[in-house]
Amino acid sequence: MTKEEIHTIIKNTLLSDAIGIITEKILAGIRISKEEGLLLYEQGEIGFLGMLANWINSEKNGKNIYYNKNIHIEPTNYCVNKCKFCSYRKNPGEPGFWDYSIQEILNIISQHYKNNITEIHIVGGVHPDRNLYYYADLLKQIKSNFPKLFIKAFTAVELFYMIEKAKISLYDGLVILKKNGLDSIPGGGAEIFDKKIRSKICDEKASAEQWLEVHKTAHLAGIPSNATMLYGHIETYEQRIDHLLQLRNLQDNTKGFQAFIPLKYRNKNNELSHLKEVTLTEDLKNIAVTRIFLDNFQHIKAYWPMLGKEATEIALTFGVDDIDGTIEDTTKIYTMAGAEETKPTLSIEEIKNMVKNAGKEAIERDTVYGIVSE
Repeated sequence: MTKEEIHTIIKNTLLSDAIGIITEKILAGIRISKEEGLLLYEQGEIGFLGMLANWINSEKNGKNIYYNKNIHIEPTNYCVNKCKFCSYRKNPGEPGFWDYSIQEILNIISQHYKNNITEIHIVGGVHPDRNLYYYADLLKQIKSNFPKLFIKAFTAVELFYMIEKAKISLYDGLVILKKNGLDSIPGGGAEIFDKKIRSKICDEKASAEQWLEVHKTAHLAGIPSNATMLYGHIETYEQRIDHLLQLRNLQDNTKGFQAFIPLKYRNKNNELSHLKEVTLTEDLKNIAVTRIFLDNFQHIKAYWPMLGKEATEIALTFGVDDIDGTIEDTTKIYTMAGAEETKPTLSIEEIKNMVKNAGKEAIERDTVYGIVSE
């Protein structure tokens, strides 16, 4: 859809004056405010938001939908934090507990390496007995055994804990990890930045300010990262848009974020299980608004193990240009929370069919969006 066609729709559709004005600003390439973003959440019609987000995505990425060949490594589900939305945490001796050694992690990677994976994504619980130098050794051994693999590892929450425990600066700790093989940082642990919400759902973990400081410092150290937002629990639209604003402001400053990933709260086996999960319509609205509001983020990712394959395919026309990767049934975080994909694996054929059905083109990428194959 062209800009001119959207102008025609604006003239011939019963949009509110405010939504019409916001849309004209977006089409003119003018940044919208926090208040205007909130209005899109509150008053934006889902079909119109999707059309606008899809246009923005087309301007940024053409018809490209990116994916990669990757696996997830979750070293442990032992964690010092007790987040109320978490279905993943276990204590030693409890059913479902695991705590892999470095050799066990190397063995897992070896099992999948023959499938031409290009990335390993490493996140897990904040282990009380593991320190910065343990994880530096883990990175070093992975790079030594699999030098071509790109390592995206450790949430800001994990990093803050391990570096603070080492009693060195964030910058120095990140440089140590980078020298030993850390290539980029995933976006987990952000949840919702609002202090009142964090005090209710994850009061023990690193604060919003600490999360932002870790990513800012990583960018200054030459380590790119992603960003996330956990939505669909007890947060409001105003708290969502404030979260996005803080990410947009940091991106203005460092330009180090590669992609934004909205993460849907799943309600099985955790302390917030009394909450209903939001609808697919709400998922799509949230994706569209984030694409519209985060004008300085190149990529918006639909993390399909969380969202589901069918919903992810629809999201490709609501502003999404990335669907993560093949994963090969190596993550448990969302399956333990009741996600639809109980054995999360996507074949290349499935990915290409999803993308084709959305009228887009599948592009295999590396972790920093270099094209591997079209």
